Amino acid sequence: MSQTTVIDFVRSEEAPARARIADLLHKGICGAVLFLIAFAPVPYGTVEPWWKAAFVCFVFVLTIFAIIERLLSGTSKIEGAPVLAPIFVLAIFGLLQTISFRGGPVWNAISADPYQTRFVVLQLVALALLLWLLYRYVSSEERTRALIYVVLAIAVVSAVYGILRQTMQQSPGFLLPLVKPSQGYGQFINKNHFAFLMEMALGLGLGLIVAGGIKRERIVLVVAMLMPIWTGLVLSNSRGGILAMLAQVIVTSILLSSYAHTNSRLRTQLRIARLATSAAARIALVVALVIGVSVGVLWVGGDRLLGSLDNVNRELNPTENGLNEGATRNEIWRATLKMYAAHPVLGVGLGGYWIAITKYHQASGALTPQEAHNDYLELISSAGIVGLAIGVWFVVVMLQRVRQQLGSTNPFRRALCFAALLGLTGVAVHSLVDFGLHMLANAAVFIVLIMMATTDISFNKHVRRH
Repeated sequence: MSQTTVIDFVRSEEAPARARIADLLHKGICGAVLFLIAFAPVPYGTVEPWWKAAFVCFVFVLTIFAIIERLLSGTSKIEGAPVLAPIFVLAIFGLLQTISFRGGPVWNAISADPYQTRFVVLQLVALALLLWLLYRYVSSEERTRALIYVVLAIAVVSAVYGILRQTMQQSPGFLLPLVKPSQGYGQFINKNHFAFLMEMALGLGLGLIVAGGIKRERIVLVVAMLMPIWTGLVLSNSRGGILAMLAQVIVTSILLSSYAHTNSRLRTQLRIARLATSAAARIALVVALVIGVSVGVLWVGGDRLLGSLDNVNRELNPTENGLNEGATRNEIWRATLKMYAAHPVLGVGLGGYWIAITKYHQASGALTPQEAHNDYLELISSAGIVGLAIGVWFVVVMLQRVRQQLGSTNPFRRALCFAALLGLTGVAVHSLVDFGLHMLANAAVFIVLIMMATTDISFNKHVRRH
C-alpha cells in the first residue's frame, strides 16, 4: 500500500469523526445557550456584578467551543453579520473611550469612568456573541420552538414567584435572601426591571397566537402561560410596563389590520385580522382592546396601581413637593440633556453616566442619579452623536430584516417575526422612562427577540405550526 493511499485512508476515517464531534458540539452549545437564558434571571435579575461577570465568562467559554465547532465543520459564514456589526462597532467605540490618547493616566480618557466603561464593553461583546450563537445554533424550527417556551417559562416562573412574594412575604428573604417586602417584584430588586421581562414574554406569546404561529390544541397552553405573566405585570405597578403593554395592544391591532388589508395570504391566515379590513373596524378594534385592557388593568391593579399613577403628576411637577432632591425623571432628564450639550460628539463614556452627571445635577445631593431613566437619552449622553449614529444604523438594519421576514412565504417565520416585533415594541416604549436593559437577564431576552425578528434560518420545507 502506497503512502498516498494510507494518507487518503486516514483522512477518510477522520472526516466522520470530525463530523460527529462537530455535531455533538453543535447540540451541546445549543443546550448551553438555552440553559443560560433560562437561568440568567434567577439571582436578582443579574443586578449583582458577580453574576454579570459569570454571564460574560459563560458566553466567552461557549464562543471558544463554537470556534472549535466551526473549525471542525469547515464553516466560514458569519451568521447575522449585518445585525451584529453595529453592536461590535459600539463596543469598539466604547473601548476607545477608555484610552488616554494624550498620554498620562487613564482618567484623562473620554470616559468619566474608564473601568466601568470597559466592563460595559465586555457585556456588549458578550451580548453580541450570544446573538451570534443564537443565529448559528438555534438553527431549526424545533430549537426555535424550544427557545420560545424557555422565554415564556422563565417569565411564568418569575411572575408566579412575584405574586407569591406579594401575598406571603412578611420578612426579608423569600427563597432568595436579599429580597425584601415591598421592594422590587419577583426576583428583581426593581419592579420596572421585572416589567421588562414580562412585557417581552407577553408580546412574544400574544404575537404567536394572533399571527397563527401556534397550533390550535396548544393555544390554551400558551394563553394559560400568558395569564400569570399579565397578572404579574399589572400587580408590579410599573407604570412604564402598563404603558408598554397598551402600546403592544395598539401595535398588534394596527399591524394585523394593515397586513390583512394589503396581503391576501395574511388575510386568510391571520385569525383576528379578518375583522379588521376597514378603517372604521381598525379604529373600533384598537379602542375596544385598549378599553378592555385598561379596565382589566385597573380591576386587577386596584388602589396600589391608582396610587402609582397619581405619582406621575408629582414626578412631572417636582416643585410641588417643596424638596430639591432632583430625583424625579423630569429633573434627571433635564440634567442629562445638559450633560449631552457639554459632550455632544463623543459623550461621557459608556457606563460613565453615574459619575459624570454629578456636575450637571443641580440638587441637594441627597440622591444622585445612577441612570438616566431613559435609555435613548443615556445612549446619546454616554456615546454622543457617534453613539446615536450607531444606534440609527442598528435600527435601520433591524427594520430591513424585519420587513423581509414579515413578507416571507414561510408562515412560521412570519409569525415568529411578528411576535418578536411585539415584544421589542414593549421594550422600545418602556425604555423611554426606564433602564431595564441594563439588567443582563433582560438584555439576553431582548437579544433572543432580535434573533427571532431577523433570523434568516431556512426552516423545514414542510413547516408545521407549533
